[in-house]
Amino acid sequence: MNFKEHVIKKIVDMTELDREAVEKAIEIPPDEKMGDLAFPCFPLAKIMRKAPPVIAQELAGKMSDDDMIDKVQAAGGYLNFFLNREKLISAAVTAVNASGDDWGKSDIGANRTVLVEYSSPNIAKPFHIGHLFSTAVGNSLAKIYAHLGYNVQSLNHLGDWGTQFGKLISAYKRWGDREIIEKNPIKELLKIYVRFHEEAEKYPELEDEARAEFKKLEDGDAEATELWKYFRDISLVEYNRVYNMLGVSFDSYNGEAFYSDKMDEIVDILRDKGLLEESDGAQVVDLSELNMPPCIILKSNGATIYATRDIAAALYRHRTYDFYKNIYVVGTTQALHFNQFFSVMKKAGWDWADNCIHVGFGLVRFGGKSLSTRHGDIVYLDDVLNESIEKTRDIIEKNNSNVENKDEAAKKIGIGAVLYTFLKNSREKDIDLSWDTMLDFEGESAPYCQYGYARGRSILRKAEGIDYSNADFSKAVSDEAYSLVKQLNAFGDAVRDAAEKNEPFYVNRYVTNLTKSFNKFYNTNPIMKDDVDMDTKKARLAIVEATTRVIKTALSLLGIETVESM
Repeated sequence: MNFKEHVIKKIVDMTELDREAVEKAIEIPPDEKMGDLAFPCFPLAKIMRKAPPVIAQELAGKMSDDDMIDKVQAAGGYLNFFLNREKLISAAVTAVNASGDDWGKSDIGANRTVLVEYSSPNIAKPFHIGHLFSTAVGNSLAKIYAHLGYNVQSLNHLGDWGTQFGKLISAYKRWGDREIIEKNPIKELLKIYVRFHEEAEKYPELEDEARAEFKKLEDGDAEATELWKYFRDISLVEYNRVYNMLGVSFDSYNGEAFYSDKMDEIVDILRDKGLLEESDGAQVVDLSELNMPPCIILKSNGATIYATRDIAAALYRHRTYDFYKNIYVVGTTQALHFNQFFSVMKKAGWDWADNCIHVGFGLVRFGGKSLSTRHGDIVYLDDVLNESIEKTRDIIEKNNSNVENKDEAAKKIGIGAVLYTFLKNSREKDIDLSWDTMLDFEGESAPYCQYGYARGRSILRKAEGIDYSNADFSKAVSDEAYSLVKQLNAFGDAVRDAAEKNEPFYVNRYVTNLTKSFNKFYNTNPIMKDDVDMDTKKARLAIVEATTRVIKTALSLLGIETVESM
């Protein structure tokens, strides 16, 4: 029973507007006293040749109430609809509890393929806190698109190629000790990588040596290739340990190296289309008509560059997946790079390039401190996650020693707290991490939402044995119950908004507001008290179950797990 659709149909039947126009125009009033849905009559002014307030009055007079709408009122140029509270509560709660984890799902994706490239760490370098931005946003988007019926492929475009491997090979040959590296691979590889840069500042000829080592790797030299595979394999072991902590998985780990034999074709295509021109010895595509610098395809020494590899990757993905969307979750600092190579693909006549989308995100600081792997100035992600888990366990011990399986609860809450922080605002906003904010059980945080869920599950456990499957929802009508259930009904809209704008923030904000409404509901509508009659208990219990289901589903789309008690 879709109340919004019912209102849209009534408006369409009484006006000359099509359904799509009405759906786009209809709003939720800022104050519940103004109704549940509002339609601005301004689009009708030209058609009906009347002032919007007059149109609103006329339509309100003609629009009869029914079993889904209590009343229709004109307010200025708006037509305000007040829905039947009992009917909406009954329909929404029954539907949520019947759908289980599928509430908010949709078939709008029609199984079309959406690729989401995210995380993409550089091999042999630490998985630091900055990488979590891409990982958190990308993993959430993958889940959101899947919830809407898309066939989602998660891609980890590893940074496993380039001159940095020449530097690492050179550093390893000079200072590497395999036995020491095996004990702590990433930190030890970083140590010799940082040392290389320190030494290169004193002895610039080391840069030439590194370039020579990478050239060997490009040419398939056996020793260089063996070392490259070794660095890649031990790095992936470390990365997957962190991914397992986060509950993140990928369908492909094809990195830059995978496309190294596919770039000659790109150069040939661009040359055949007359797009390449020489600039200081390099081969570039001119983008001056778009007010952008030229996109370098081949450097003056004939070597390829990031843009060449990214174009090769995009063409491969188009041929392999025939994607509906190809999303790149990469920092906003790389916006020019994406604009450049997207523009090159469009100039090449590839219409599907319009379906390649850069989803940028801001910078990360920890206590105001920026990150740089080159100088060893980093904050390791697993250190942050482990510290969050430990701090959460201390809070659990202090506040409630009755939580079952404290270690598991601390892990879910601690990791959830970190993830929530990266998804609580628009992704392009910079983040300065703070333990006080992340682990605030009272404010806008994952622990706050997880506690709301756990509180609801505790109520349901106390009600074990009570059958509320056929509750009489006329017993549950209250302002707090109605506001809460309207939130439940809006989950699908939040998921669609998140996908449309590639902003997990919409789901994050939704679940936070839902939890706030739930807290207000159970604090003002007693459920298991002795003076509450059984019919009222049943109706309110059904609402509690529906709410906990939606909180859990919404948090799962953010990559955050729930706990049954806190």
